[in-house]
Amino acid sequence: MSQESLLSELNDRSREVFRRVVETYLETGEPVGSRTLTRALSERVSAATVRNVMQDLEFMGLLDSPHISAGRLPSQLGLRLFVDGMMEIDAVAPTDREMIDQTVGNDSRDTSALLDRISTALSSITHGASLVLMPKHEAPVRHIEFVSLAPDRALVVLVFADGHVENRLFTPPPGQTPSSMREAGNFLNAMAEGRTLAELRGHISREMAARRAELDALAADLVESGLALWDDGQTDPRLIVRGRANLLDSEAADLDRIRVLFDDLERKRDIVEFLELAEQGEGVRIFIGSENKLFSLSGSALVVSPYMNADRKIVGAVGVIGPTRLNYGRIVPIVDYTAQLVGRVLSGRKG
Repeated sequence: MSQESLLSELNDRSREVFRRVVETYLETGEPVGSRTLTRALSERVSAATVRNVMQDLEFMGLLDSPHISAGRLPSQLGLRLFVDGMMEIDAVAPTDREMIDQTVGNDSRDTSALLDRISTALSSITHGASLVLMPKHEAPVRHIEFVSLAPDRALVVLVFADGHVENRLFTPPPGQTPSSMREAGNFLNAMAEGRTLAELRGHISREMAARRAELDALAADLVESGLALWDDGQTDPRLIVRGRANLLDSEAADLDRIRVLFDDLERKRDIVEFLELAEQGEGVRIFIGSENKLFSLSGSALVVSPYMNADRKIVGAVGVIGPTRLNYGRIVPIVDYTAQLVGRVLSGRKG
């Protein structure tokens, strides 16, 4: 049965009972009983009448009844019906808007740093885990440099011809020295001019096969490590995930479920493929429970919105993951505003 048909079957009383159940559940996370609803309804009715309405809503598949309680919870179908047909969208609160705006700063040329700050702010504001899919960068590479941070941590700095800078953190092969890092950088820079990252990746692979003997073994290992970093493999540098700890706070009673979600978040390529679905259309999209094929969990939700470049082409996405008990009315406009802000900044637009 379509959502329109389900909504048309609800009279005013059923609609209000359903809306109150969903709103109370989203606020408290607890099953909602008939006595609680009786006190909240605009119409004076008995608890028995409310129970009958709730039973009808359960028969329609809009509510579920947990074994541990006489109260009701919205089903996944019920949440979808509420989100699409009954939810009231709030305006972005001034404090939230200010916190998002402050992430831009005075220099937005380093896109990865900017989007990292935005992702951190988004997770802090929404108390969920944030996802930011960075745009693919098509400009030619001008300079590549490896920087050692610790024996097991290094940075590759990519400077593009249009001034864009990306810093990518990775684990270098063991035994790297400043000398091997310089040699690897020189080897790559000799081939970089005029080539995009995708073109350079293929060219390096061919050159490595022909010229490996020219490179110190450590430098050769580092170049190959860099190739793996730029590949479309498991660790996709285009995806920024922040705020996993917020999920532990929100679902502390179900740690096993959250561990599975963490495992899903680690499979970054799957998430990138999923977020790229957001690039198929404008506006905020909401995926609830098992509608979201990305996650093994049925108890999670994703609110995601694409953002555009100056040519009005969708180039990336921002999103928030949390339990299905998200405050959708608050989070949807926050995600929408953030996506529009990212689009404006990357396009050099004002306002």
